[in-house]
Amino acid sequence: MNETPQVVTIAGSDSGGGAGMQADLKTFQARHAFGMNIVIALTAQNTLGVQESYPIPPAFIDAQFASLAADFQIRAAKTGMLADREHVACVVKNLQAVDFGPLVVDPVMIAKGGHPLLEADAITSIRTELLPLATIVTPNIPEAEVLADCEIHTEADMMKAAKMIQQFGVKHVIIKGGHQVGEQARDYVLFASGESKWLSGPRIETQNTHGTGDTFSACIAAELAKGTPLEEAILIGKQFIQGAIEQGIAVGHGHGPTNHWATLSESIKESKV
Repeated sequence: MNETPQVVTIAGSDSGGGAGMQADLKTFQARHAFGMNIVIALTAQNTLGVQESYPIPPAFIDAQFASLAADFQIRAAKTGMLADREHVACVVKNLQAVDFGPLVVDPVMIAKGGHPLLEADAITSIRTELLPLATIVTPNIPEAEVLADCEIHTEADMMKAAKMIQQFGVKHVIIKGGHQVGEQARDYVLFASGESKWLSGPRIETQNTHGTGDTFSACIAAELAKGTPLEEAILIGKQFIQGAIEQGIAVGHGHGPTNHWATLSESIKESKV
């Protein structure tokens, strides 16, 4: 019993299927880990944007945590959309009460179409309550600017912001460089040891990038659930999302989803700092 690698996403539901827990579950399956979900919020959403959102009552979130903890051997977890301060506090309380293994925090704040997915009053809770529980946090540049309370324009700024975010108690920090310009999309990885490196892949000109952050962090969580060493899990996450963008699919009329059945890209380069 319970020998199959198991991983859970604690996130919002994307009715359009490209992001949120749907992207997470597709990624878990693609990486051969059994996926589960704890629903934090429902959204009416498509590739054009988020039309409505409905946070789940905290008591029902408690019930989902209790149900999974009573039966499954969850070996890694990730968070996505957490809605507001009340829901962050609820998730933190439950994570402190269970052992779901390494925690990957994707600090989702704004949807591709601009709809806010995290209330401003929850930022402090993310910093002071959730990040100390996390193994890895994976912000994009706008999210890193909010977490570190600084502007990021250069790669040196990314490195500085990662150190500032690490001071909140999270072990490892990955700042994704997709919002930068240049031929390469470069992610900065800062490890708990103080060592760091860059992961680089060719920038792909496409509007089909809905759910990239969810997919990247979900892949890392799935690999950790399988027992993959941390540094290798991060590299596979970058290879997986690069492949999902390179090997694109056509769905919807706006920011389309990535391809969750793509193969790992061979174009990723690593460089130690």
